[in-house]
Amino acid sequence: MNDLTPGTWTLDPAHTSASFTVRHAGISKARGQFTDVEGSLEVGDGGQNLAFNTTLKTASINTSQEDRDNHLRSGDFFDVENFPEITFTSTKVEGDTLVGDLTIRDITKPVTLDFAYEGAATDPFGIYRAGFTGETKISRKEFGLTWNAALEAGGVLVADEVKISVEAEFTAPTAA
Repeated sequence: MNDLTPGTWTLDPAHTSASFTVRHAGISKARGQFTDVEGSLEVGDGGQNLAFNTTLKTASINTSQEDRDNHLRSGDFFDVENFPEITFTSTKVEGDTLVGDLTIRDITKPVTLDFAYEGAATDPFGIYRAGFTGETKISRKEFGLTWNAALEAGGVLVADEVKISVEAEFTAPTAA
């Protein structure tokens, strides 16, 4: 990552995806994403000492199903009126591991992501960009997301384990 300019990089929301997958009814998966995302990346000399900060607006949840989205925005899940943001602040980047604090519903827990630097390039408009990907799994119950419904055949409607996937693109500091 020595091709990264030191300074504060800006997250490009148009080229960033913060998505999730959770088992539904034990037979399939429900997928969604947060469409309103912002953040920054601090880069030290020689591409070292990376620090990521990201904020997702909970009201921007989109599963392509309006009734489900409205339920996820309600007090049963994200309670967007009282908890309008999900945040992630990195604490350590070590090789292919990104460690940080994830906060959902004002509950903060450490998480570890499988992490990759995808490279950097100048786009046709002269903007220097860098891309990163990350994946992790969390227990939604640990973050106060406990709503569920029992199924007649046994089991529950929404699994506890949630897979989170991030594809992030940042633009270099303007002085670069």
